[in-house]
Amino acid sequence: MGKRLKKSRYISGFDGIRTLAVIGVILYHLAPYQFQGGFLGVPIFFVVSGYLITDLLFQEWQQNKRIDVIGFYIRRVKRLYPALVTLVLATTAYITLFARDLLANIRAVIMTNLLYVYNWYQVAHHESYFDKFGTQSPFTHLWSLSIEGQFYLFWPLIIIILLKFVKKKQPIFDTMIILAFISALLMAILYRTGQDPSRVYYGTDTRMFSILLGAALAVVWPSTALRKDLPTNLRLLLDVVGGGALMLLCLMFMQMTGESALVYRGGMFFFSVLSMILVAVVAHPGADMNRLLTNRLFTWIGKRSYGIYLYQYPVLVFFESKINVADHSFLYALIEVALILVLSDLSYRFLELPLQHFDYSKTWSTLKEFCRRDSSYGNKRWYMLIPGLIVLLAVVGATTGTTSGSEAKKDTALEKTIKENNKKVAKQNKNIAAKTSSSEHSSSSADTNTAKQFDLTENEIAKAKQLQITAVGDSVLADASTTLQEIFPNMYVDAKVGRQVREAIPVLQSLAQSGKLANTVLLSEGTNGPYSEQELDQIMAIVGKERKLYWINVHVPTRRWQDQVNNDLKVAAKKYPNLKVIDWYTYSKNHPEWFYDDNVHPNSEGLKYYGPYVARQILK
Repeated sequence: MGKRLKKSRYISGFDGIRTLAVIGVILYHLAPYQFQGGFLGVPIFFVVSGYLITDLLFQEWQQNKRIDVIGFYIRRVKRLYPALVTLVLATTAYITLFARDLLANIRAVIMTNLLYVYNWYQVAHHESYFDKFGTQSPFTHLWSLSIEGQFYLFWPLIIIILLKFVKKKQPIFDTMIILAFISALLMAILYRTGQDPSRVYYGTDTRMFSILLGAALAVVWPSTALRKDLPTNLRLLLDVVGGGALMLLCLMFMQMTGESALVYRGGMFFFSVLSMILVAVVAHPGADMNRLLTNRLFTWIGKRSYGIYLYQYPVLVFFESKINVADHSFLYALIEVALILVLSDLSYRFLELPLQHFDYSKTWSTLKEFCRRDSSYGNKRWYMLIPGLIVLLAVVGATTGTTSGSEAKKDTALEKTIKENNKKVAKQNKNIAAKTSSSEHSSSSADTNTAKQFDLTENEIAKAKQLQITAVGDSVLADASTTLQEIFPNMYVDAKVGRQVREAIPVLQSLAQSGKLANTVLLSEGTNGPYSEQELDQIMAIVGKERKLYWINVHVPTRRWQDQVNNDLKVAAKKYPNLKVIDWYTYSKNHPEWFYDDNVHPNSEGLKYYGPYVARQILK
């Protein structure tokens, strides 16, 4: 083992920076459309890690003329691994008991997390970070820990090579900056407009620039070589620059969106540069930013930020899977935050700190002492039942978990319905395009039967048969598509599971450009997330003033954005005279028996009400 560093500064302001980062991440997960840039808290963590690790490695080289790589690995493992292993096993145990639909590929999920390659597993399996509606994986957020784990594995070796063969700081700094630019360039090149950006979001190659910027800063801005006494003008300059960087970071937390092309074509790189500037100013003992970001609250949160980041997503996923959060979103958000803080504090006090300083060479003797009848641990021995039970349940889950999603469970009734509907809709769409739909040849008796089936008048059915409609939407429309086409046989349907409002825009644009957008447009969107004012304006520009747009509002009580979507639609209807909101939410909210278990998609009973209700609003 190498010698301890003779001098090393603890920069308390970094706890403040970590606090800002983890608050941003939690706010993004709690309210992704109010704090839409909160995901950018992760690049802040990356910059801080890059700076601190590189700074420590350079200090060790300068003081000892060598870097104890094995010692470095041991310290990292003891610091990070206990909480990660506990989180992965405890989450798997919960899934085994209460969420068995998440057991698909659980063995691979466990192993890739423990080996710090989970981000590449997510890339290979096309998992989305931004799909907020479907079944959420409680492991989604662990991609960033995998990137940091890969950094910890290779970085000491890379630093040794640079110090031995490049030697001078300037070319080492230049090398890191060039590599950071290459990483940012890869992100810009691999990003595809209109496609889910998760590949570039998860990739080590496309995210390393944040860590590299922090590392490059450490080369030219070593924490132990910065002068405490600075002339007043230089101190004020640092404070202004640091304060400006902090304000811009907070502004980007509020304004940047994870699916914006700007984020991946320079925006995240610029954010990382701002983070690097803030880290530099906080690290400087002659500036005031370190003191401004140092207080008891920030220190408490900052020290527990690793645990907070670990536990926040499972808490949110599991809590919100059981609760209709849209009903009391603020109250439930407070409960979730409280649960996260309690878990992270327990983890910090009783897991992270003790095991960080535990002598693992005494593991066997400690276990034997625990098992002795007259053990000095006394009643504490019973505490071992808890981790033992967690491990047992995790093993059961990993053993019984399937290796692919297709084997995990048979299609649900909803999934079967949507698959069958897709086939029928595709056929009907072709008939409409060829102008040979069966509706042109149906008899009056068929009109009478349809009217009785859907509790509509024969006049309404006759009008519906003549109406040309273009319907675009998400899984709710896919669920109801054949029901609507029975009433409106000339309705062209384009429905896709998981579609968000922004994804409907190019569909509408393509239909309009090809002359296939009817004068009556039906939109079923908002289930998977709200829309921005710009997105609404784009949709209305495509629809134009001559067409009539009917927009079905949402019944999605398990998601926080339900009320936001429905309230925004009310406002939009006042702004645009040709936009009419179909208030499915109010009509259905007191009828849980109309929905599948997700309380979102109408079941066979609910479709008997959904179809006629939508039809009557259009036929008024």
